[in-house]
Amino acid sequence: MKVYIAPSKLLAGQEAARTGAAAIRAAIRDRGEARVIVATGASQFEMLDALVREPDIDWAKVTGFHLDEYIGLPESHPASFRGYLRERFTGRLPTLGAFHFVDGESPAIEAELARLAGLVAAAPIDVCFAGIGENGHLAFNDPPADFETEQPYIVVDLDEACRRQQFGEGWFPTLEDVPPQAVSMSIRQILKSRLIVLTVLDARKAAAVRGALEGPVTPDVPASILQRHPDTVAYLDPPAAAELSSGFPPRRA
Repeated sequence: MKVYIAPSKLLAGQEAARTGAAAIRAAIRDRGEARVIVATGASQFEMLDALVREPDIDWAKVTGFHLDEYIGLPESHPASFRGYLRERFTGRLPTLGAFHFVDGESPAIEAELARLAGLVAAAPIDVCFAGIGENGHLAFNDPPADFETEQPYIVVDLDEACRRQQFGEGWFPTLEDVPPQAVSMSIRQILKSRLIVLTVLDARKAAAVRGALEGPVTPDVPASILQRHPDTVAYLDPPAAAELSSGFPPRRA
């Protein structure tokens, strides 16, 4: 894993977007299309704003996928990830080829999982943009995460630490309002991406960053599995990197 510490969260997001954009351009040049996975959450604000501004990307040749979504939450809710992505990504790219949202309101969730599985398995993913949760989760794969399932999308139970993060970031008025379940892209499906670009910001993520980058690979820190991925690049701001040991050699963006 390559790690870069940027002087600010703005620069971390911009560098992450630049790296992902280069891979998107390369995929279009080499294969005529690009397939990407897009994350949500507060850590992705700067990255997504920079990504949609990146020059010389033929977005008509790009297909996007959604990492996760709460079950039962309407798109009109401020915490809806579908609403988040329409505002910050798809709505700002009118020529985007396609984007496959997770419908957490589907009355037939198993059928929705099968629909998404067929779409994401149709061809390799070129770039996965992702973050790391305060509890070390990757997408909504909370600890202890399932490292074995081959299903591309799964239903997951959200642990208290995850739900407290969503409440703490201001997405919900009370902790009780945070849904207990979500649809998430699975760990194995995320790892199939050719390139994974992480953007992880803020001091509240520092312990999770240390566990994911320096600790043992364990389902108790789901993002630690990225140590085994052949091409993951992480962009951190200084507070997120604060607990990394002096022996870890991050490069400054």
